[in-house]
Amino acid sequence: MYFNLKQELKAGQITQNQLSELLGVRGATISDKINGKSKFTVDEAFRIKKAFFPKYDLEYLFTFSQTC
Repeated sequence: MYFNLKQELKAGQITQNQLSELLGVRGATISDKINGKSKFTVDEAFRIKKAFFPKYDLEYLFTFSQTC
């Protein structure tokens, strides 16, 4: 799971629907990616960072943890 990303989305009140609109994918796809069932592409990660989290490092946002 992308715990940091999930926490920052919550803190910023950014919805999975907003991410799905940004990336042009279904909401279920965003859920799968955040929960580690599929992966974000590098392009998707950069787009999310630029649109919603310009002050954070990609490494912070997209560090994957199996135990969250």
